[in-house]
Amino acid sequence: MAYTDDAVLSKLSALNESHDSIATTAQWIMFHRRHAPTTVQLWLQKIRDLPSPKRLNMIYLANEVTQQSKARHKDDFLHAFSPFIADATALAYKGANADIQSKLRRVVDVWRDRAIFERDIQDAMEARLDELDKAKHTNKVGGFGGSVFSAATVSSAAVPSEIAALVAPQQSVSKAANPAKNAFNTANAEYEKLTDPSNPLPAAPVHAARLSGLLKSLASAEGLVTESMKHRKELIGELEKILTTHREAYALEERQLHEVRARLATTEAKKQEIELAIMGGNLPLNIKEQSPSGGHPRPSGSPVPVDEPDRPQVEALTPPHVQDADNDDDLYDNSSAPVSAAPPQNGESSAAASAMLSSSTSPPPPQGTAVAAFPSAPGIEMLSALASQYHAVPVNGSSSNKKRKIEASSGDDFPDLGGDDGIDADVAEMLRKDSHQPQQQPS
Repeated sequence: MAYTDDAVLSKLSALNESHDSIATTAQWIMFHRRHAPTTVQLWLQKIRDLPSPKRLNMIYLANEVTQQSKARHKDDFLHAFSPFIADATALAYKGANADIQSKLRRVVDVWRDRAIFERDIQDAMEARLDELDKAKHTNKVGGFGGSVFSAATVSSAAVPSEIAALVAPQQSVSKAANPAKNAFNTANAEYEKLTDPSNPLPAAPVHAARLSGLLKSLASAEGLVTESMKHRKELIGELEKILTTHREAYALEERQLHEVRARLATTEAKKQEIELAIMGGNLPLNIKEQSPSGGHPRPSGSPVPVDEPDRPQVEALTPPHVQDADNDDDLYDNSSAPVSAAPPQNGESSAAASAMLSSSTSPPPPQGTAVAAFPSAPGIEMLSALASQYHAVPVNGSSSNKKRKIEASSGDDFPDLGGDDGIDADVAEMLRKDSHQPQQQPS
């Protein structure tokens, strides 16, 4: 069968997981090794179009072709597969079940053990698989605190909004960087091999075929490097936007810092000035001029002097001092006649008795004058003077039938008060009857 793109796609479509199918297709592909770059491009296109379970067959085919090329020291397909093998393996690994993933891991381990690809390509391939395993582990519900959201949702939630625009360009750069690097290394190695003067020139048809393969490798490397540069330029543009925003914010904060420091120094100096004025007992001139009495507004934060209030009048807690007997006339009505403190003698008894009767029949003082009437020393002395003329005034005991008797030195009920001059006959008769008629004690 002649080599055409349709023939290659037909062979790839008929491929199955049996060893015979894989070995037969690998032999036909290796027979047309001068078309290695084209074959690899068609293989990569096919692996992208196939569903996940059938991608494993394409990896098995690449494994057979590369190992046979390595054993026969034919590096055409090794150079052609190197730029794309990491992406193709990751594409087949992503979304596959655990059984297929374990088989893919076994193939990658065989490539490492037999050094089929260069070390950097092998490391990039394993790193891509490790990233997929890590993303799958994050996406799962783990333990009691696992998340039910997808890994993309978790990642976007963890990324700050200010740098969210960098996520997509960075992912594109990460995907395009390794293939571009591998394609460049492969094309560079082929070019050095073909242009090395120490190597003998092959036959013209072979040399032309190798140069044709080199052109395809260089074109592939050119396309991949251009793609990587485009994604990296987008990332640089987003980074420059963020950098410009932060530079403007930094300049604004720098101006704010200078302003705050200047105001801090001014406020501190003003505070020290006011404190010194308070300690010295006088205010600065500018503070006095800006006082409210002068009609000028007082600066913000300046202390306002407040006049101290007058001392309150303290009311005495002790009662007024009791006045002497000589000054008691001021506490009573001036119209009342003064009473002598001396005991009555002879003719004075009638006047004393009249004073006693008048005082007993006088109305009681109003309640409001109780405090003023408290010091009644002259009245008490008068009563004590009258009582001193009697020998005894016995107090009634327990029996209600007993009568109070006034003992006198003479047979009369009243003491000798002298003559009865000045006493009316009616008053004298009333006193005489009261003295002869015994008074019954109240029960």
